[in-house]
Amino acid sequence: MSTVNTSPVPDAAPPTPGRKAESEAVYAAFGAGIVGAIYGLLVGILAPDVQLGSQADSLAFWAACGAAVVAAVASTVEYWRSRNRPGQEWRQSLPSWKYIVNTISVVIVHTALAFVAVYALGRLLAMGFIGLPIITFWAVVLMAITLGLTTWFVYLSVSAMTTQRMSSLLLTFIAIGTLTAMVTTPDPTWWKLHFSQLGTFEDDLSSWVFNGTLIAAGLLVTTFAVYVANDMRELTEAGVLQNPRGMRTVPVLFVIMGIMLACVGIFPVDVNMPAHNLSASGMAVMYLVLLIGGPRFFRGMPRTYFVASWTFLAAMVVSVILFIPAVGYFSLTAFEIIVFALIFGWIAVFIRFLGVAGRKD
Repeated sequence: MSTVNTSPVPDAAPPTPGRKAESEAVYAAFGAGIVGAIYGLLVGILAPDVQLGSQADSLAFWAACGAAVVAAVASTVEYWRSRNRPGQEWRQSLPSWKYIVNTISVVIVHTALAFVAVYALGRLLAMGFIGLPIITFWAVVLMAITLGLTTWFVYLSVSAMTTQRMSSLLLTFIAIGTLTAMVTTPDPTWWKLHFSQLGTFEDDLSSWVFNGTLIAAGLLVTTFAVYVANDMRELTEAGVLQNPRGMRTVPVLFVIMGIMLACVGIFPVDVNMPAHNLSASGMAVMYLVLLIGGPRFFRGMPRTYFVASWTFLAAMVVSVILFIPAVGYFSLTAFEIIVFALIFGWIAVFIRFLGVAGRKD
């Protein structure tokens, strides 16, 4: 007979940045805005004919580069400092090498996300202002706003990093990166071949965005595993999760999944197809192991979580059936996108339930 757990469980509500972090973020944004104004002045003087986003050296590109730089600085400084903030103290107990790797992955993802988001927004605005020249005044204003807002968002993002926030960052980053690669690819019919076709254009920015997104996302998943390990350890010690082996096994599976995801971008399909396919298959295998082994790894999680997990597994099986040549309902591109969506959709559901496991409300 099971007993009702009365052990204290960690507060699952994600912490928000404190007053000090909020104030520091504003001051950092002001400083980045001043730097942005100077940067915009230089762009306006050195490139007087620059337009919003119609060519490779457009204002959107230069703004994305500036946003990436301030994002790298802000994320490095604040992620390092935030280990002393409430709810983040456990990071101080990590081995130095693991903490450095985590910091690098968080910085890379925020830097890449800042570049891709600003560049994509610039290209989108350019579609509504075709041929609009950017005079020096507007270059100064736009750069100041872009770099200031980027710094503000990034600073607050890393000041109170949690498993839930990291999973949201992961999904946002992958979505924006892949969509940007889709709309900027030089081959509008890429979807007739396969999803990985987006990463096969060696000299085009879209391929760098696509492959870079996969590599950076893979690094983030390995860091994500550290946060999952901490959450599962706390829940296991509180008696919510009932299999101590789960808190050791699951993070390892996530690390392998992250490495495989990064390798998909490291080995584009046109460079090394066997390594590319092996990496993609390895990521799918880790996903299936986590799904099928869920009742053992996550014993104690809410029943609804397992219902959702089996639904994801059933969707995967149906997708495979519809893809096999004997049926042929799904193209390779559709199948890859569906599997990709199922994997990261499950991660989002898993993290949400991990955050509320043990709560009675």
